[in-house]
Amino acid sequence: MTKVLRIINRFNLGGPTYNVAYLSKYISPEFETLLVGGAKDESEESSDFIVENLGLKPIIVEEMMREINLKNDYAAYNKIKKIIQEFKPDIVHTHASKAGTLGRLAAVACNVPIIVHTFHGHVFHSYFGKLKTTFYKNIERYLAKKSTAIIAISEKQKQELVEIHKICNAQKVHIIPLGFDLSKFQENQEEKRKNFRSKYNLEDDEIAISIIGRLVPVKNHTLFLEGLKIVSEKTSKKIRAFIIGNGESRMEIEAKAKALNIPFIDGTKTKEKALLTFTSWIKEIDIALAGSDIITLTSFNEGTPVSLIEAQAANKPIVTTNVGGIENVVIPNETALLCPNNDLSEFSNQLLKIVENADLRSKMAQKGWMHVREKFHYTRLVSDMENLYIQLLKK
Repeated sequence: MTKVLRIINRFNLGGPTYNVAYLSKYISPEFETLLVGGAKDESEESSDFIVENLGLKPIIVEEMMREINLKNDYAAYNKIKKIIQEFKPDIVHTHASKAGTLGRLAAVACNVPIIVHTFHGHVFHSYFGKLKTTFYKNIERYLAKKSTAIIAISEKQKQELVEIHKICNAQKVHIIPLGFDLSKFQENQEEKRKNFRSKYNLEDDEIAISIIGRLVPVKNHTLFLEGLKIVSEKTSKKIRAFIIGNGESRMEIEAKAKALNIPFIDGTKTKEKALLTFTSWIKEIDIALAGSDIITLTSFNEGTPVSLIEAQAANKPIVTTNVGGIENVVIPNETALLCPNNDLSEFSNQLLKIVENADLRSKMAQKGWMHVREKFHYTRLVSDMENLYIQLLKK
């Protein structure tokens, strides 16, 4: 039996958590998997329920935290080394940056034969200044040399890693897109729609525009607010907007809404109507998607955005910036309208276009489920990963 030690930064809501959970649960019995994760970040909603619902019991390394802290990071590194020495894995597979650094260094120190790392996104632009970004790139280049294989989750991400940021050569990078259980987004849609729209006091003729994700600078909610302001002043349609999620930028986003004279409410405290509602995190995201009419994304940088995969699974049209691997997730002009990064004029134009045109919304919505149901299903993810493991073991 082949032993796989799978390490992730932390179990937060998002694609990486779902993917390590599905890989740990559904990979063939010939692979014995031990799942390890870091401490929950207080600014994020925990997604422990994802692994718990699958019957998984991961080891938590409390010292492996989001922020860099030499004392904690060194302690986490030593704990991971101890886990490796006790479990004796044939493969160490790390997911995302912090786990990728500590996990791969520990695996190298323990002479693990196969070391694999998945880039779920990267921090090579739109996160830090030039000096810090260069520092992180050099770390990743060193770690890539020590890795048996690197996994990119889209064609675009592979191109960025190889050609733009020069992290490693193309031969080392394997493309394995994310995978999810998307069936719930097709179930009981009418009932879920009524539930969401009743909770937030939405009338049948009001168009609900939602943006889903962490409230952090890289998500660029400023573009969403500025676009919303322009559309609200130009359209004759009744619109309501929903910011679904929470995070460190909540206060700044509220301040920006005030500066733009966008009336908003906290949807966790009142059912009053306003142009903009902050809902905080919604665990039953299938209900939120069913109740929404348009899904947006305004990020400066993305890997493979889960919100857009789920939006298509729920047959919702999308307006998004064209960054990272997004063009590999959606069908441009068929399931999503794309605009250049941080281009307010184009974003607001595209959003207004889809708000004004019900037939366009319906046409785009019809293609979403067909596009994602197999391409991003977890069974394809598990099969692809097993095949890669077998290929690496043979070598």
